[in-house]
Amino acid sequence: MLRRFAVTGASLAVTLAAALLTAAPVSAAPIALLTPVAPLPAAQVITAASPTSPTSPASVPAPALGALATDDAPDIDVTKVQAHLSELNAIANRNGGTRKSSGQGYRDSVAYVKGRLQAAGYTVTEQPCTSGCASGAGPNLIAEWPQGDTSSVYMFGSHLDSVGAGPGINDNGSGSAALLETALTLAERHPAMAARARFAWWTDEEQGLNGSDFYVGSLSSAERSRIKAYYNFDMIASPNGGYFINHLTSTAAQPMKAYWDSLGLQPEENTEGAGRSDDYSFEQAGIPTSGYAMGAGARKTSAQAAKWGGTANRAYDSCYHQSCDTTANINATGLDRSVDGIAATLWKLAVARSTPANDFSLTATPASGSVAPGESLTATIATQTTSGSTQTVALSASGAPAGVTVSFSPGSVTSGASSTMTVAAAASTTPGTYPLTVTGTGSGSVSHTTSFSLTVKGAGGCTAGQLLANGGFENGTSPWTGDTGTIGAHAGQSAHGGSRFAWLGGYGYTATDTLSQSLTVPTGCSKATLTYWLHIDTAETDHTAYDTFRVKVGDKILTSSSNTDAAPGYAQHTLDLSPYIGQRITLTFTATEDTSLQTSFVLDDTSLQVS
Repeated sequence: MLRRFAVTGASLAVTLAAALLTAAPVSAAPIALLTPVAPLPAAQVITAASPTSPTSPASVPAPALGALATDDAPDIDVTKVQAHLSELNAIANRNGGTRKSSGQGYRDSVAYVKGRLQAAGYTVTEQPCTSGCASGAGPNLIAEWPQGDTSSVYMFGSHLDSVGAGPGINDNGSGSAALLETALTLAERHPAMAARARFAWWTDEEQGLNGSDFYVGSLSSAERSRIKAYYNFDMIASPNGGYFINHLTSTAAQPMKAYWDSLGLQPEENTEGAGRSDDYSFEQAGIPTSGYAMGAGARKTSAQAAKWGGTANRAYDSCYHQSCDTTANINATGLDRSVDGIAATLWKLAVARSTPANDFSLTATPASGSVAPGESLTATIATQTTSGSTQTVALSASGAPAGVTVSFSPGSVTSGASSTMTVAAAASTTPGTYPLTVTGTGSGSVSHTTSFSLTVKGAGGCTAGQLLANGGFENGTSPWTGDTGTIGAHAGQSAHGGSRFAWLGGYGYTATDTLSQSLTVPTGCSKATLTYWLHIDTAETDHTAYDTFRVKVGDKILTSSSNTDAAPGYAQHTLDLSPYIGQRITLTFTATEDTSLQTSFVLDDTSLQVS
């Protein structure tokens, strides 16, 4: 949350002086289950494990699709939110104790969130802040779930940056991690959508709400009109916190208030946070806003302590904008209540009821096919009306590699009819197997998908060369996926070549880091050789393999190292991948630590040479 001080009736945004912390990736403090909230009367308490659907007051207008799925809102697993917080804390530790918008810690945070969203199927965009942001500020990250009515969008956002003085785990890792796990749960549940759900992680909030202001300013009037409401989450796990809602009595706030009311929490207006977080950028543009907060540097009143528990006359967050804002500064009870309220609001506004009034099914026959470069194949995409009336279904496809085009004849059908899908591969298409996703979007805003596995046959011949992209990690994180926050020029370790590397593990508690890259090993080559440089250091003292580093292709483990292999400097490793010639593979490096005593696996200068 941006800190503001009143000055002659105006508000002056002040950037706090930042003392960078010197931190190798030692074990972050475990997230504390702080429970300042006094037990509510038994008749009022509704646990998150067994939610009761609240009676819904008037809400922001949603698309008309019959009843919405309020009752189906999931109980988000707060331990998974805490795991994201631990990763953000570790990222800060590797980058001088901060995730400020202009630093590598912020960019690594973006990479971590982005990798998980892309793996879950989101349409993810990094938006550089080209004006109004601090020098060197990283991008905004926007993720949209690709289903639902595009004319009706509900946005959920939080700032991802910290102040320079600390890792920013409550401010605002809490909001960022809660949104990430909510988004991943939506993808996992994959419900029918009545509206679009768009998630945002903002840059440079701590310097003046700059990232969100840039985003809103970049929207056309038509794009703004499609956003029906924006919900902001900033500091939602304050240790001595209260339960605050932005614009408590507004229409936009009602789904959020209804959920907290169902828990007997008696939320109050977020007066401390008014105009101090990213919802203000949307509010200034005339977009309805609300959101949750649990308080920053203001002090809890006696009445609030009597209602919610905690300590009167003490700040809601005594570590606000300080180096002690770590995973030890998290109220897990409040975090759990907040993230479940976020899910309840999302399901209320954007998720269709479990059984749409008019629905259809979608299938591909056959579900797979092979094509040589320069040729094409066809498959039948069939629809059936499964409930209610027929509707028009528009067909589209995603996941095609460069050189492959997918078309449908006809491009839209009435449910119950079929279309012919033609998949054409250009002569330059790289051989390999590619998963295509065919999407049918009904006129009633119901969408369904079906899968088609495309294999592009090898054309023969071999061009000798190196296949792994960004194998030395010097050019950001792409195209690596997984725990891309491990990539960077981290304090406490050094690169084998250049200035950047991947630091997997090194936590000293149970954790797993992975880095993966997918590629095709060309047909016609006779040899494929993987090489990588690995440095291992450990705090383990005996010769038992407690912490491991594995190299896999697909699900097959090719080799394993452990803490027992620790030694000064880097060692080169070589693996023969010739059995995978002519195949599209996913290469994965995985580090796994046990409950105590860190082992760091530092990876650099990876290469896959073919000849």
